[in-house]
Amino acid sequence: MAEVSQEVVTIGRRKVARARVRMKPGTGLLVVNGRPVDEYLAREVLVMLARQPFEVTGNVDKYDVRARCDGGGLSGQAGALRLGIARALAKMDENAKPALRKAGLLTRDAREVERKKYGQPGARKRFQFSKR
Repeated sequence: MAEVSQEVVTIGRRKVARARVRMKPGTGLLVVNGRPVDEYLAREVLVMLARQPFEVTGNVDKYDVRARCDGGGLSGQAGALRLGIARALAKMDENAKPALRKAGLLTRDAREVERKKYGQPGARKRFQFSKR
């Protein structure tokens, strides 16, 4: 029989991006799509965004995270990763849930890109009006 795993699996979403997060107790390793998070997300701001749930709960370097991100761009993927990690932390430790909720990390950001309408250049923008 296989031993019981302490791994928690969650999903985070943002815009069109999805992040499937697997978290277990460890040394603070954060791997996204087989690469370290610093290398994958490239910008320091996005890395800080992804690590935010750990800083809010004071669990820096206590869990190992493996994630698969797809869809959207790097910013959306970082937001999806943040939500997935926050959900995993809430599952692992019920005491962390109020702090995550207060910081707004357990709420899915529902904003999506508005579709472009016909007869105009963008979703809201109009072509210049000409009276004559």
